Amino acid sequence: MHMLTRQRKELLLARLHQDGQIVARSLSEELGLSEDTIRRDLRELASEGLLKRVHGGALPTSPALGNFAERQRISSDAKPAIARAAAAMIAPGQVVFIDGGTTAVQLARALPSDLRCTVVTHSPSVAVELTQHAHVEVILIGGRLFKHSIVAMGPGALEAIAQIRTDIYFMGVCSLHPETGISTGDFDEAGVKRAISNMAQRTVVLASPEKLNTASPYQIAPLSQVSAIVVNADIPESLIAPYRDMGIAITRA
Repeated sequence: MHMLTRQRKELLLARLHQDGQIVARSLSEELGLSEDTIRRDLRELASEGLLKRVHGGALPTSPALGNFAERQRISSDAKPAIARAAAAMIAPGQVVFIDGGTTAVQLARALPSDLRCTVVTHSPSVAVELTQHAHVEVILIGGRLFKHSIVAMGPGALEAIAQIRTDIYFMGVCSLHPETGISTGDFDEAGVKRAISNMAQRTVVLASPEKLNTASPYQIAPLSQVSAIVVNADIPESLIAPYRDMGIAITRA
C-alpha cells in the first residue's frame, strides 16, 4: 500500500506538471480513485510545499518562493529583457514605484542614463542601484527589513506608501494565474504590494516565465487591478491568451 501511495503522488505531480493544474473530480473518474484519496494526497503534497491546494484541486507552487540568492538564478537570462521593456514604459517626469525583488533591481539598472523621473521604492537594493542615475530622484521608504525580499515593511512603510500617488507601479510577484490573480508567499508582503498598487494609476506586473499560471498562498489583488504584464518574447501564446482575453496589455520583452 505504501508503494501505491508514493506512485499515486508521483503520478499527481507528473499530471500537474503536464497539465498545469489538477481537478480532483475529473482525475478521480479517470484513475478510478476516490476523490477523498486524491484530496488527501494533494493535502500531503501541499504540506511538503510541492503544490498549492485550491478549491477542487491543485495548482503548481511558484519556485519564486525561494530566498533572494536562489531567485537571482531563476530565469536570470529572462530578467534583463523584461527589465528593459519595462524601463521603456516610463515617460520623463513621471513618478513611478519600483518593487523589491530580483527583476526590479534589473529594471533600476535598465533605466536610460538621461531619464528624468522620480522613483519611489521600499527596496534598498533598488535605491542603491539608482545612485548611478544622475537625473533620477529617489524616494526611499523605510521600515522593518523583510530579508527574504530585501524590502521595508510594517506600519511605517504602509503609512508612507499611502501618501504617494504614482503613475506606474512595477510589481514583482511570486505567482500569476488567470483565476487566482496575483499572489505571493508572505501575508504582510501581499498587503504592502496591495497598498502600493492601490496608490498607482497603473500596475504593471513583471512576470518571468516560471511565475505564470502558478499560485501562492496570499492574494495581492485580482487581475482586474493589473493594466499590463511584461513577459518574455518566447512565452507560448497559449499561456498568455487568458490574460489578453481579460483586456490586460501584454508586452513581450
